[in-house]
Amino acid sequence: MLSHTCKTAIKAVIYLGSRQGALTHAGIKEIAGRINASEHTVGKLLQTLVKQKVINSLKGPSGGFYMTKEQLKQSIMQVVTAIDGDDLFRECGLGLRKCSSAHPCPIHNEYKAARDLVERIFSTNKIADLCKPVNSGLTYLIG
Repeated sequence: MLSHTCKTAIKAVIYLGSRQGALTHAGIKEIAGRINASEHTVGKLLQTLVKQKVINSLKGPSGGFYMTKEQLKQSIMQVVTAIDGDDLFRECGLGLRKCSSAHPCPIHNEYKAARDLVERIFSTNKIADLCKPVNSGLTYLIG
C-alpha cells in the first residue's frame, strides 16, 4: 500500500524523533546510514518533509535536520500524506476508477476494511509513540 519512498520517509522521521535531545542535528549521511537508504533518496525526502513542516532543518556548519517536541506529537499520517498523499485511503484495491459500495470490485469490502485499519493506525500513532520502542531497543529501523 505505501510506496517504498514513503516507508523510507517514515523510518527517517522515526530516526530523527528518536534523537530528540541530541546535542547535534542529524545530517543526510547519518540518517541514510541509520535506516539503510540511499543518501540521494533521503535528501529529497527530507527536503519535502521540511517544506511540509513535518521536520526542521538548519543550514551551516552545525546544521542538519531535527524535530521539535511539537512535531513529535504529529501522527504518522502527516508523513504519509506529505510523501504519498491521501489517495491511498480512497482508491480501489484493483485500481478501478468507479469502485464504490454501490459499484464494488470483487475485493471491495475486504480491501476497504484493510485500508480503513491502516488509515486508523497511521492517524492514531504519533511519531513519539514509534520512537520510544526504537530508543529502548524493542524495535528496529533496519533489518
